[in-house]
Amino acid sequence: MSVRCGIGYDLHRLAEGRKLMIGGVEVPFDKGPVGHSDGDVLAHALCDALLGAAGLGDIGTHFPDSDPKWKGANSLLFLEHARKLLDEKYFAIDYIDAVVILERPKLGPHFPQMREALAKSLRVAEDQIHLKAKTNEGVDAVGRGEAIACHVVATLASVAQNDAAKSSTFPCPNPAKNPR
Repeated sequence: MSVRCGIGYDLHRLAEGRKLMIGGVEVPFDKGPVGHSDGDVLAHALCDALLGAAGLGDIGTHFPDSDPKWKGANSLLFLEHARKLLDEKYFAIDYIDAVVILERPKLGPHFPQMREALAKSLRVAEDQIHLKAKTNEGVDAVGRGEAIACHVVATLASVAQNDAAKSSTFPCPNPAKNPR
């Protein structure tokens, strides 16, 4: 079994009157991300981290913002698609570590719901997902409350095709973490 890491990053401007979607959860706030889909920076950065670790391109390759099909789309669909691609290449998600950067609102109270939504879309256990939030200390567009950003690192484990066929726990290599 080999291990691979991927890094994802996303940033969106914030505008009044838009829903603030983070990790598949609507967070009450007076601003939300400007984007072609729902603008979920956590889901977008996570998708890029997973695709990058597997050598499968990036979110723009699979879901171009020039395609009207993705206008206003729920970004959890992007994660579900990425998961299918990982399965086809015999990669299992081992661990996800993410940091969302914005001045406000506070995200900690929403983390359990976000972990639940992300875990369901990716078919992993919630304890395989770690979320953090930081401010930018008033510096640049994020610090002025004009934007939201996210960094994600995802670790994948390759599972041999024969092992996957024999295993009742594939795609998750650790049976203790398998949510099924």
